[in-house]
Amino acid sequence: MAENTFKTALQRGDTLYGLWLALADPYSAEVCAGAGFDWLLVDGEHAPNDLRSTLASLQALAAYPVASLVRPPVGDTVGIKQLLDIGARNLLIPMVETAKQARELVAATRYPPRGVRGVGAALARASGFGRDTAYLSHADDGVCLLLQIESVDGLEALDEIAAVDGVDGIFIGPADLAASFGQLGNPGHADVQNAIQDASRRIRAAGKAAGILSTDEPQAHTYLEWGYTFVAVGTDVTLLSRASTALAARFKNG
Repeated sequence: MAENTFKTALQRGDTLYGLWLALADPYSAEVCAGAGFDWLLVDGEHAPNDLRSTLASLQALAAYPVASLVRPPVGDTVGIKQLLDIGARNLLIPMVETAKQARELVAATRYPPRGVRGVGAALARASGFGRDTAYLSHADDGVCLLLQIESVDGLEALDEIAAVDGVDGIFIGPADLAASFGQLGNPGHADVQNAIQDASRRIRAAGKAAGILSTDEPQAHTYLEWGYTFVAVGTDVTLLSRASTALAARFKNG
C-alpha cells in the first residue's frame, strides 16, 4: 500500500489547505478534486452522506492527487470499521470530550492485539479486495486519526486527549465550541477566539497537528498565524450558495 502522504505531511508540520464536501455527491466531489486543495473532507455528520455515497466520493477522489478525509456522524466502532474497509484512511471523529473516548477511538482503528477492529480484509476495498496480501501487517500504520474538540468539556480534557498515543491531530470546531460557551452562532466572540488560540498552543505542545475550519478568509489566515496547520478554508455548499446568490443579485439588481 502507498504511504499515507497526508499523515506524513501532518507529522512534518506542513501547512495543508482543505475544503469541506457537504453536497453529498461524487460528481461535485470530483469537480473539487481538481481544484488544487491538499485535502478534501467527505462529511457524514452534517451532510446527507451514508456509507455508499461516501464510498462513491472516495472512488471519485482516488484519481486525483488530493488526500481524502471522512467525518462520520459519530465515533462508533462499527461505523469506523466500515469506513476503514471501504478505503478511508484519514478519519475526523466529532464531539470528542475525554481521553477514554480517544483511546477507544484509537482501538477502533487498529486490528488486534493493538485494537478491536474487526477482521474482514479479504472483502474490503482497502486491501484491494484481498489482492494486497500484506494488508493486515501495515493497515494500522496507514490510518490517520483526527479528533474533533468542540465543547468546553473537550477543551478541559484537551491535554489528556492530545497525549493519547495513536491520535495524529486535534481539530477544533468553532461553531459548536461557541454554542458550548453560550455564544450560539457567534464563534467570533472574544472568549471563543481566545480559547481557539490557546487550544492551538496546547495541541502543538503535545506534538500533534492542529486543525480548524473557517469559511471567512481573513479568519482562516488568523488561524494559520496561530499555528493551525491543516485548515479547511471553505465548503462546497458555501461556495455554491454564495456564488449563485451573488450572480442572481448582479442581474436582478443591475
